[in-house]
Amino acid sequence: MKLVEIFDEIKPHENRLYRPYIIAEVGVNHEGSMELAKRLVDEAKEGGANAVKFQTYRADTIASKDSPAYWDTTKEPITSQYELFTKHDKFWKNEMQELKNYCDEVDIEFMSTPFDVESAEFLNGMMDVFKISSSDLTNKPFIEYICTFGKPIILSTGASDLSEIVEAISWIEKKGNPLALLHCVLNYPTSDEDANLGMILDLKSKFPDKIIGYSDHTLPKDMKVCEMATMLGCVIIEKHFTHDKSLKGNDHYHAMDKEDLKTFKYNLERVFNVLGGFKIVALEKEESARLNARRSLIALNDIPKGKVIQKEDLTFKRPAHGISPKFIDELVGKKSNILIKSDSVLKWNMFDD
Repeated sequence: MKLVEIFDEIKPHENRLYRPYIIAEVGVNHEGSMELAKRLVDEAKEGGANAVKFQTYRADTIASKDSPAYWDTTKEPITSQYELFTKHDKFWKNEMQELKNYCDEVDIEFMSTPFDVESAEFLNGMMDVFKISSSDLTNKPFIEYICTFGKPIILSTGASDLSEIVEAISWIEKKGNPLALLHCVLNYPTSDEDANLGMILDLKSKFPDKIIGYSDHTLPKDMKVCEMATMLGCVIIEKHFTHDKSLKGNDHYHAMDKEDLKTFKYNLERVFNVLGGFKIVALEKEESARLNARRSLIALNDIPKGKVIQKEDLTFKRPAHGISPKFIDELVGKKSNILIKSDSVLKWNMFDD
C-alpha cells in the first residue's frame, strides 16, 4: 500500500490494529554521499520498510548562526545547529530527484521532509504526502504553504503541548488536507522511560478522526518500543535508519539498521498472527469443542411416553448433540412421544410439537 492510500483505506474509528506503514528515516545519514544514500535505500528495502525518507534543507534557511545544540553532544560533539546543518546540506533538487528515481527502481516509496519553501516546492513533484517535522509545528506560514499543494500531511507532535497541536491542526483543517499525527519525543536519544507511549492513547482520544502514528528516537535494542506503539494503534511507524549505528553523528546512534528492521517485521508478524481477526466469531478450529464441550439437555430419569416434561425431569451434560440448555423453557410443557431412557441426550423429535 502506498502512503497516500492509507488516508483512504484506514478508518480511525474501527476497533482494530493495522500492520504499520514503516518509514525508514535516513534523514542525512548518507553524509552527503549518493553511493551511501542508495545503499541505505537498498538496505531499507531489504529490511522491509515501506518508505525511505530523507531531509532537505539549507543551513542558512533553517538555523541562525547562534542556534545551540539540542542533541547528545557526547555522541555528536558539534554544538551549533548551523554548523551541523552546513555539514549535511549538500543534497538539493537534483540529488533528491536522483534518489526519487532510484527508489522507484527498487520499488520503495520516496519521501523527504522539506524545511523551507524552495525545497517544499520541488519536492512536491516527487511525493504524494508531505511530512512536517515537530520543529515546524508552530510554523504557521510554512504549514499553510505546504497545505497549498493539496496533499495529505503527516505532522510530528514532539515537544508540543495539546493547545499547540490543536492550533496546528486548525491551520491544516482550514485548508482541507487529510492529516496524520505522529507521537514523538524530541530528545536524542529518548530513553525508554521517557518515550511516553501513553500519549498515543490521548492522541487517539482527542483526535478520533485522525490517523495516529509514532516517530521513534529510542535506542533500537529489540525494537520493542515500536512494537508497543503498534499495539497501541499506531498506523505509521517512523524511525531513523543507518547502515552503521557505531558511527558518530546525531542520527546514527539511535537509528535502526536493516537487521533491527527485520527483527521488528518478524516480531510484528508473530504478533499479528496471534491477534488474528478483529471481529468476534466462532472459529472453525473450535467446532469440535462447540459440539462436544458444550452441553445438551439430558433425561434425569426414565421419561414415559406421553409425559408432560417438567424441569425436574431434566439435567444438562456434555456433549452438545441434542437440545441446548438455552431452550429449556421451550421444552418444559411438551409431551414425550416415546419412552426416553435415563441419561439420554434429548432431541426435538422425541416430543410432540
